[in-house]
This record gives sequence, structure tokens and C-alpha cells, in this order.
Amino acid sequence: EDSREWLDGSQFDGVMNYLFTAPTIAFTAGDRVVMEYVEKQSYEPYPALDAPGYAAKIEHLLQLYPWEIQLTQLNLLDSHDTARLLSIAGGGKESPQAEAEESVKLATLLLLTFPGAPSIYYGDEVSLAGAVDPDCRRGFPPEVEWNREVLDYHRQLIALRHGHPALRTGNYQVLLAEGMVYIFARQLATESVIVAVNAGTTTEKVSFKVAELLSQPSQMLYGNSEAVWNIAEDSNYLTLQLPPRSGCILG
Repeated sequence: EDSREWLDGSQFDGVMNYLFTAPTIAFTAGDRVVMEYVEKQSYEPYPALDAPGYAAKIEHLLQLYPWEIQLTQLNLLDSHDTARLLSIAGGGKESPQAEAEESVKLATLLLLTFPGAPSIYYGDEVSLAGAVDPDCRRGFPPEVEWNREVLDYHRQLIALRHGHPALRTGNYQVLLAEGMVYIFARQLATESVIVAVNAGTTTEKVSFKVAELLSQPSQMLYGNSEAVWNIAEDSNYLTLQLPPRSGCILG
């Protein structure tokens, strides 16, 4: 919910940022969300959002608080008060496990490239499921049960956030929001980083004009998408081919 009354400089420096949580789940999990786990919660990660709908929610959030507060917000995908995202996305229930894990992977990419302090609820990094409280507070699983692929991409994204200051404190600019494709840039000093997500179920090829970036990032830091720059005197165009249910980072 809108927390401006708590963030006026006289009380808190930041709050649990469910205004990020809800649209991020609604975009990445969409209609896969298991309603019984969320319909009695106040943060409402539904109905499903397409990329323009997600962009509108994120831009509203970024305009809601001063930038200094955005950088101290506790961004999260789930917590001790909610069902775990893997279960919300249908893991082990309505959706096949692989589909639910795709939703978690996309949401984690958005979490770890967003301004603020990312919070990973214990066990999410090894694919721990859990319904509403108290099931969301299960014990940490033994190592033999860890999902190593999930752990690896968490480590990779955390390392990229540590290694690229723009992903921590750089400004945030939406570059494209079309269909189920959402692309934005983080910029700081001379560094630009582009993050792209295709939350849809088909491969998407998008070409768009990129203006006012500090650089033309072309190295694929994360993901396996294809990127081609067309640089002209009066405009720069970037073409991306994004596999279904995937994301990438260019730096």
C-alpha cells in the first residue's frame, strides 16, 4: 500500500515494498497465480498484467516516493507473511513445477535489477515451496533437496548487482513495454545496463529506438538472447530476440 505517511522523514527510512511485489508477480506469473494463496492478502498480485500494465504500475511506484527513499525500500517477492512465490505461481499444484520455476526466475531477475534493497526470503534460492502462514515458514531443506539451477542463477544475479553500480543506484528508465515484453535501463555515471524480460510463451523479436543512454551495452551478462545495435547519426536502434519466458541483461 501507499506508505508515504510512514516515509515522511520522521518515522521510517523504508518499508516492505509490496507495491513492487504485487505487479511483479502479476506480470511474471500472470494467470498461473493460485488465488487461494493471495485473495485474502492486502497486496493483491492479480489480475494478470501485460508489459504495458506492469510498466504503468512500476512508473507509478517510482513517482510515489523521493529517489532517496526508493533506494532504501525493502523489495521482496514473498515473506513470512505470505505464501512463497513458487507456490503462488502454481508449483506442485495447478501449474507444472517447471512453469512455476520460470515465473520465479523472471521475478527474481526483476527483483535484483530494481532500485532498493532486494530481499530473498530464506529457501527461495533453492526452490523451497510453502503455502500461507505457517506453511511458508518451513525449515530450510537439506542440501540434497536443493535445486542447484535456481541457486546458480540467484548467485549469478547477485554477483551482477554487486559488480555493476548502475544496477544498485542508477536511475531507472523504461525503454519498451509491448505485449509481454518489458525492457528498461539502469544508468549511473558512464554505465548503462539494459534488462529485458519476455514473460510470454512465444519467442519475441523487438526493435526499438534507444535515446539518451550513456552507452550502447552489447555484452550479454545474463541470459541467452540475441542483441544487435543499429547505430546511426540521428538515432540508435536495438533489436532483441527473446526466447519465451526468459530474460537477459546487457552491459
